[in-house]
Amino acid sequence: MSKKTRRTFLFLSLGAALVPATVTAHHRDRDFERAREAVEKGEALPLADILLKVRNDLGGEVVGVFFKRKRGRWIYEFRVIDRSGQLWEVYVDAATARILKREDDD
Repeated sequence: MSKKTRRTFLFLSLGAALVPATVTAHHRDRDFERAREAVEKGEALPLADILLKVRNDLGGEVVGVFFKRKRGRWIYEFRVIDRSGQLWEVYVDAATARILKREDDD
């Protein structure tokens, strides 16, 4: 494992340990509510449908999902760890399941 990968895992582990569970749960609940409302309004596809369409193109294992509004559209932001241990953020249009951007988390 490279020094950069170990550092990333260390920061993720420390961050998860330091963030109170209630804050994390609240954020997840808020994302869930926004996603549910957007799906009900027909503005977004359900997460399960998105994953069926893009899982093979994500480039690794999904370790986190966020639901956000950016530039007037709903976005699923996936945190993905590739085979080498590199953490990536992959942005997917929630209405079309099109991958918009992929960037490393440096």
